[in-house]
Amino acid sequence: MNRETAVSQNEGSIGNAPVMRYEVNPDYGLTKKQVQEYKCAGWGNVEVSTPIRTKKEIVHDNIFTYFNLIFAVLTALLCMVGSFRNLTFLPVIIANILIGIVQEIRAKKVLEELTMLNAPHAFVVREGKISRVESKELVLDDIVVFQAGNQICADAVVVSGEIQVNESLLTGESDEITKEKGKQLMSGSFVVSGECRARLTAVGEASYISRLTLEAKTMQKRENSEMIRSLNKLVKFVGIVLVPIGLLLFIQGFFMNHETLRDSITSMVAAIIGMIPEGLYLLASVALAVSAMRLAKKNVLLHDMKSIETLARVDVLCVDKTGTITDNKMSVKEIMSAEVLSSFDKESSIEDEGKILKVVGDFVASMSSDNSTMEAMKAYFTEKNGKLADTIFPFTSALKYSCAVFGEEIYVLGAPEVVLREEYEKYEGEISKYAKKGYRVLVFGESEDRPEDGKLNGKVRPLAYILLTNPIRKKASETFSYFTEQGVEVKVISGDNPLTVSEIAKEAGIRNAELYVDAATLRTKEDIEWAVGKYTVFGRVTPAQKREFVHALKKQGRTVAMTGDGVNDILALKDADCSVAMASGSEAAVQASQVVLLESDFACMPSVVMEGRRVVNNIQRSASLFLVKNIFSFLLAILAVVFSFTYPLKPAQIALISMFTIGIPAFFLALQPNEERIQGHFISNVLIKALPGGLTDVFAVGAMVLFAHVFGVDPVDTSTAATMLLAIVGFMILYRICQPFNKVRVAVWIGCILGLLGCSIFFPDLFAITGMSEKCAMLFVVFSIATDSVFRFLTATVKLMRKWCRKYLFKVDKEVI
Repeated sequence: MNRETAVSQNEGSIGNAPVMRYEVNPDYGLTKKQVQEYKCAGWGNVEVSTPIRTKKEIVHDNIFTYFNLIFAVLTALLCMVGSFRNLTFLPVIIANILIGIVQEIRAKKVLEELTMLNAPHAFVVREGKISRVESKELVLDDIVVFQAGNQICADAVVVSGEIQVNESLLTGESDEITKEKGKQLMSGSFVVSGECRARLTAVGEASYISRLTLEAKTMQKRENSEMIRSLNKLVKFVGIVLVPIGLLLFIQGFFMNHETLRDSITSMVAAIIGMIPEGLYLLASVALAVSAMRLAKKNVLLHDMKSIETLARVDVLCVDKTGTITDNKMSVKEIMSAEVLSSFDKESSIEDEGKILKVVGDFVASMSSDNSTMEAMKAYFTEKNGKLADTIFPFTSALKYSCAVFGEEIYVLGAPEVVLREEYEKYEGEISKYAKKGYRVLVFGESEDRPEDGKLNGKVRPLAYILLTNPIRKKASETFSYFTEQGVEVKVISGDNPLTVSEIAKEAGIRNAELYVDAATLRTKEDIEWAVGKYTVFGRVTPAQKREFVHALKKQGRTVAMTGDGVNDILALKDADCSVAMASGSEAAVQASQVVLLESDFACMPSVVMEGRRVVNNIQRSASLFLVKNIFSFLLAILAVVFSFTYPLKPAQIALISMFTIGIPAFFLALQPNEERIQGHFISNVLIKALPGGLTDVFAVGAMVLFAHVFGVDPVDTSTAATMLLAIVGFMILYRICQPFNKVRVAVWIGCILGLLGCSIFFPDLFAITGMSEKCAMLFVVFSIATDSVFRFLTATVKLMRKWCRKYLFKVDKEVI
């Protein structure tokens, strides 16, 4: 009899030659020649390319942006006219690019160290011999030996033997599923117990896990951070208006005011640089990078730095039961004596719980640890009499019980309906009481007779109910209480029984955990949209429904965070506003997520949220410093065009002011502790704080230029006076932002004043600072005194306008704008 026979002539080809697919003997496997043929035909178990960007893509995306293009053009113009002194803005731009590249490459390196399959090797049968090979060396139709603890490395069908698998990473259901001859095995699932030989039916890109990974990869990349989104909109707006404004300023200066080409370009560049919040991008990048390093020390990886802000803003957190609320490992919760009298005629040979514990201890000591249930039993029942079983009948998925014979005593452990059989109805009420509390119930009892041919004989008298569960994580209650206090609603989405999940959620302290629903009853999108607003716990959820839940919540205007560890979670993770993965799960989920908990401990989530709040609140506070300059430059440029005067500032002067009234203080303030709840929208909060300062700058500098022209003050002197006026207003704004003062903020405020004075005195040529004439100095003093009153008046006016808008225009009573 041939060891293999050809079954198809058209499954693939090598060049123009047809390739045969073979029917393989499970005891012999493929030959080396057949393996080579399959590899040449493209039927190898090669991993699909992952969603991680390459280094080249990371560098490209950080360098080639519209934001950087603007500065490249400005740099070229300044170089063209030889105004190299005014290139002081370049270090900020370069630093911003480098920080983004370094952080993303760092995240890429960590992710690449995680493998999609935790077991990259497999035992394969080839030419009658079993050998260990890398999983990527497997081919279609290979016969692979799977044992307890192995991960299924490709889709397969069982050809001999029997195993139990856990498909929770794929389906979300933690039940152990029996796979016997003819049953399908899905890649990514784990073997819990037993041993089998299976023929690979789909490898590489054709396997289930690979198809899902590819789908995740092709999904559209989105920007989820409101802060970065707002900054992008701001830059986009500026990018549109600065081109015509810049051209008008150049035309006015060169053709109408008859300035030199150098002076015209320099003034135009100064106005444009003042309109672009280049330092704000650097501030956000530095603050996020520092937060990423802080979280890395807590074993939290940010795949995307911006995700920390999104997580700090979420108001709905979707979590799974297993791995998030509970530990992955099973444990014995309690042992309860059976309360219903047995139908035995003889009296019980075991009279108290202490003896029961020891008998169970002898029983489990006789069994092998070939599944998670027995491991949990062995860990719990450590007391024993020291008796050795004469005969054991180990647990199998077919029998669903195990048995041990100690002389005349025969003990059985297994599922209630299997062990008790026709007596089950008598005990069903008692057992259901525990099952409804979320426990997995096993019955330990004494049998009248030994099993024969795998079947129990005679009646079994139940001695105890053993309650098993996945234990609640130690800090689960504390963690979920934190989210409740912060106004974050928790939704539990699981593939398990909804009643069981509800009981566990209650024990974990999740608010409204008693509101549960079976997702199998939610058949339409309308049903799901209604249910996500009413229920907290969702059981029997399919992978497709997880994604629909996320869509429904987002449709209701919620900011959704999704946690997951399985391949079945990928699509929902990709569509959530912020995605969080456990590193102990599938790397496909890790790659699809923005935040990765490297120790798979959900208890660290509050620290991530608090870090996000610190970053967002501080950047929001510091960002108003940047927008003061942007508002001022934009409005002053408009005035210069309308009233036909030359923009009074130089790029070097703008750089000096930006450094000491914006950049340096903003950097230190962004690193200060701040755990306040994030209120309102980023752009509106920042603009409202920046508007009084920006308008004050326009008033002071605009009036200074006008009076200087009337009194015949030299434009060079006017430029220096305008720079000093901007510095005074800048330090007034900084004084308010630093409140309440502490040692760091006092040092920052005083240090920046001294720094600006030092640069003006010791490096005047570098920053285009000159002496002022007597007329110019007098005008400077007058407008310096006036700025404080103007600033106070404009601040009060903006507050009143905001209050009026909130009350009459937006009709709201809380901070939403």
